[in-house]
Amino acid sequence: MSTKVEATIEDLYQVEGKAEIVDGEIVLMSPTGGAPNYAAMEITFSLRQHAKRTKSGRAVGDNAAFTIDLPNRKSFSPDAAFYVGPITMKFFQGAPIFAVEVRSANDYGPKAEQKMAHKRADYFAAGTHIVWDVDLLSPDVVRSYHAGDPERPQIFRRGEVASAEPAVPGWSMLVDDLFVE
Repeated sequence: MSTKVEATIEDLYQVEGKAEIVDGEIVLMSPTGGAPNYAAMEITFSLRQHAKRTKSGRAVGDNAAFTIDLPNRKSFSPDAAFYVGPITMKFFQGAPIFAVEVRSANDYGPKAEQKMAHKRADYFAAGTHIVWDVDLLSPDVVRSYHAGDPERPQIFRRGEVASAEPAVPGWSMLVDDLFVE
C-alpha cells in the first residue's frame, strides 16, 4: 500500500519557477537558453498580434500553467500557447488549443524523444488541437503535430511559412523569424 501523497494544483501555486504535475509529482523545469527563449518569444509575440487583430483568443507566453485532469497529468506549462477560454488571476483552466514546446539543450536523445511524445499525447488527450515541436538545430525546424493524425507531423523548414491550422485560423509566421540573426 502506497502512502505517497499526490501533488495538487494548490501545491503547484506554491512552486517558484516553471513546473508541471506529472504522475502525481511536481516536475520542475529548468530555465532555457537564449536561442530557445528567443524562438518562444517570437511565437508568442506573433500570436499576440494575431489575437489582437482577430479578437479570437489569447497568446500565452512561457511560465504559465494550464490545469487539466488526466490520470497521469494535472498541468502543462508550454513555452508558448494560444488559448480561447476565460482568463483570471488563477491558472488557465483546460488545455490551450495550440501549444508550443521549444527544445532546449537537454531535449535530445532517445529518452527525451520518448518524454516529448508522451507529453504530446497528453496535450491531445486534454483537448489541444496542434502541438509544435520546435527544434532550432534540425533542418525540420517546426514539426506541427495535429490531434487527428498525431504520428505524421507537418514539417516547416527555414524559408517557409509555418501555421497552426486549424487551431489558430489565419495565423502564420516565417520560420526564419525563430532564429536570432
